[in-house]
Amino acid sequence: MFPTFDKYRQSFLIGLQSGLVYRVNFAVRGCFSVFHLAAVVILWSAASVGSSGIGGFSLSQTITYFVTLLVLQFFISAFNEDYQISEEIRNGLINQFLLKPINYFLYRFSIFAAARMVSGLIIFIPLLIALPFLKDYLTFPTDYHVLLYGLPAMAMSAVIQFSIAYCFGLLTFWFLEIQGFVILSMALETLLGGQMFPLDLLPTWAYSIAKCLPFYYQMYFPAAIFTGRLTDVTAIFQGYALQASWVVALLLINQLLWTRGLRRHTAVGG
Repeated sequence: MFPTFDKYRQSFLIGLQSGLVYRVNFAVRGCFSVFHLAAVVILWSAASVGSSGIGGFSLSQTITYFVTLLVLQFFISAFNEDYQISEEIRNGLINQFLLKPINYFLYRFSIFAAARMVSGLIIFIPLLIALPFLKDYLTFPTDYHVLLYGLPAMAMSAVIQFSIAYCFGLLTFWFLEIQGFVILSMALETLLGGQMFPLDLLPTWAYSIAKCLPFYYQMYFPAAIFTGRLTDVTAIFQGYALQASWVVALLLINQLLWTRGLRRHTAVGG
């Protein structure tokens, strides 16, 4: 067990070093995300003029939701993992893993986790710079149970994010270019993952449908818990069950794609 763990620990350390090499890229991306956040503040401030709140939540709660969403994006979103996997398959770099006792999924996930740790910590730098301008808009729940409930949701969200990216990366076994699939997935995630607006603003029937899809659990579910938009314990545990079901389903799909894909793959040379 320990040698197996050590393999992926080394992969994690390699990913950590790679993430630190590209820390400036993450910092620049974070700064531009803060500019986007400024636009969000202006937009929702204008939308809330003349009303006490939007969808039952105050302006401060709504802005807090988007700030939390920004932090979560840097901690759990898959940045180019699908393209990296696709490139390794297309260029034959994946061949080195086929005859070695290395699980490719765990190898890539170790690198993903390390990169998200770096990018997640770096996003706090521009946020701290913007804090004097944002502090009047922020209002977080004071109950520590929010953190306890939010962390498992955040962890499973990370697995879902990576599993979907891994799935699209494996499509390279069948398709030369996966960009169309990735763009479609990003559009659905932006709309149904609560990145354009909080999903509880949807009509009841649409919100019920969204809760059954994996996009809901990619970003909105943990963000809603951390910001107090979702406080009912029963609803949270029901969300855990659905989220865990999607984790298992995506892992099974990934394993199926990997097994079927290898049957089509031709490894040439050393």
